[in-house]
Formats: sequence, C-alpha cells, structure tokens
Amino acid sequence: MDDCRDLAHELIGDQSARWSHVQGVAAVARSLATNCADQMVVSAAWLHDIGYNAQLMRTGMHAVDGATFLDLLGAPTELVSLVAFHTGAVFEADERGVDKLIQFEEPPHDVLDALILADLVTGPDGRRMTVDERITDMMTRYEPQHPVHRAVMRSQDYLRAAAARAAKDLNYPM
Repeated sequence: MDDCRDLAHELIGDQSARWSHVQGVAAVARSLATNCADQMVVSAAWLHDIGYNAQLMRTGMHAVDGATFLDLLGAPTELVSLVAFHTGAVFEADERGVDKLIQFEEPPHDVLDALILADLVTGPDGRRMTVDERITDMMTRYEPQHPVHRAVMRSQDYLRAAAARAAKDLNYPM
C-alpha cells in the first residue's frame, strides 16, 4: 500500500485539492479494511484518481486512463478493475462514448461498493460529506451538459445503493 500511496503522490500530489481528496478516500478505506479484499480497496483508494495526471490522459476519462496506466505497469487485475470501474465509471464511459472500459474485468461488487463508499463520503477537499452531499457536489461542479454531470444524474441511484450496501456490510455509519 505504501507503493500505491507513493505512486499516487508522484502522479497527482502536485494537485493539492485532488491530493487531499485521495488522502481522505484512503483514510476511509483504511477504516473499512478488515480483510485482504479490503486491503485492495485501500490500494485502489490511493490510485483511483491518478488518471487526472496530464501525462496519463488518453481518453479524457480518468478512470480508464488511470486503469490503463496501472495495467501497463503490471498491477494486479483486481486493482486495475477497481480503478477502471470506480464510482459509476460505466455511466461516464457511456456518456463519453468511451468503449475502452470493456477491456477491463469487472471487480467483485462488494469490493467495488466499498471503494464507492469511500469515494462518496469524501469531498473534493478531503473532508467528510454524506453521500447525498457528495452527489450534489459532483453535479454542481459540472455544467448540466458535461458528461460527468449527466453520468452522475443517471447513476445516482446506483451510487447510493452501492454505498448503502457497503456501509451495511462494513458497519460504516451513514
């Protein structure tokens, strides 16, 4: 996990707000970690936003660009898939017309749900938020015609359900 933190810091540590968000997501993931699968969530939490690094951008979709980079590095399949599919990425890929997501194997849903929970209870500055506050935040930061806004609009019920399942399974207070 230290390697994941170091790689994330190298790639996005100069983006102070994003780095604060990533640190917050990783802290929540660590608090949820009780077994080996959860340790993979912590690693994915550190790496989930590396696709925002300008040198990694190929598709304009950070989940795919980050996962592609990790895949090229030879990262474990589950880690790559968690980054690729995190927080409604399927919906964003559809909105952007990005079909590269299909090259990645879907991660186990319980593990993905835990990553989604950690991401959704952490604001863009690293502070804790409720899932509803975070969904509202994402929609207000992007104009209605932006693919992210449209994807969050379409995926919000899925995101709430994923976060609720993880919170219940991992005894995380919501």
